Amino acid sequence: MTTKMRSEIAEQPTALRNTLDSLLPKAGEIKALGEQTRQLLFIARGTSDNAAVYGRYLVEAHAGRLAALAAPSIATTYKRRLDLDGVLAVAISQSGRTEEIVETLSWAKDCGARTVAVTNGGDQSPLAQAADVALCTVAGEEKAVPATKTYTTQLAALAVLAIGLGADVDVDDLRRVPEAVEKLIAEPGDLAAVVEGLLDKPGVVVSGRGLAFSTALETALKLKEACYLHAMGLSYADLLHGPIAVVDEDTPALLVASENSPTLQGTVALAERVVAAGAAAYTIGGGSALAQAGTAALNGPDLPEWVAPMGLIVPGQLLTEALARRLGVDPDAPRGLNKVTQTD
Repeated sequence: MTTKMRSEIAEQPTALRNTLDSLLPKAGEIKALGEQTRQLLFIARGTSDNAAVYGRYLVEAHAGRLAALAAPSIATTYKRRLDLDGVLAVAISQSGRTEEIVETLSWAKDCGARTVAVTNGGDQSPLAQAADVALCTVAGEEKAVPATKTYTTQLAALAVLAIGLGADVDVDDLRRVPEAVEKLIAEPGDLAAVVEGLLDKPGVVVSGRGLAFSTALETALKLKEACYLHAMGLSYADLLHGPIAVVDEDTPALLVASENSPTLQGTVALAERVVAAGAAAYTIGGGSALAQAGTAALNGPDLPEWVAPMGLIVPGQLLTEALARRLGVDPDAPRGLNKVTQTD
């Protein structure tokens, strides 16, 4: 029986096409906000926070704007007013109904920021209503608790945000994403081998760097919430500072990179080090160089690095869904989780 999660993974090419058709015309509105601001503050939780990591790297690497991730508790718990003049606050929430995120965006506006909402909740959601500009993704209803199509469309919205802010990128690369995702769904690589390799393991270290760091974080989150693995998402720079000690026969590594990324060489070296230490190094993307350095490989997209994370996450989603079923877990409804999470 096909799970809701697997069906929603398959819906991503259409969701991405619809989202890009809807949002690319809004790049001019983002440009106008960008002319009034200097730096960005991303406001999010959970999967949306991983999307925010992508947004941060993207606008810093390609739009030349300083960006940071907000601590919502400064607004909601400490109730501390900050000077946010010249800041573009970007709040990300799939539902657009997470009260903490809505409250923090309203706080940012009250502190002087201009505001953008990224949500699948529609123009009438509380988050969209609170923002100067709403980038509403067109993913359709998502029924499985683990986010898939709402996550990739968030990344697409953030790519439009970067274009509006003057990023030095080719918009045609973005238009190629749905086709690349379609290909990955059909040809994910050696999925069976990676599922088999993780089947009896209590945990896994998931690592990437730069724009792929967001994919490492999101893949680790999916494996935690749907497969109950102790999955750590880390930049490989941080991994090498100590946590690599946990990688062994019982704790393999899952390494992520774009084929044309400046971080690829370091990811290949890490895969070689993991294998030399007697542990398994499963890989996502990175072309033949990373595949040959690892134990078993999942394919990456044929896309430039700036849009690659929209494809790199897909094999991780497929891995999570397949591994959950092999473990006897319902990936659509992991224990203790709801579709909308409210935090104090």
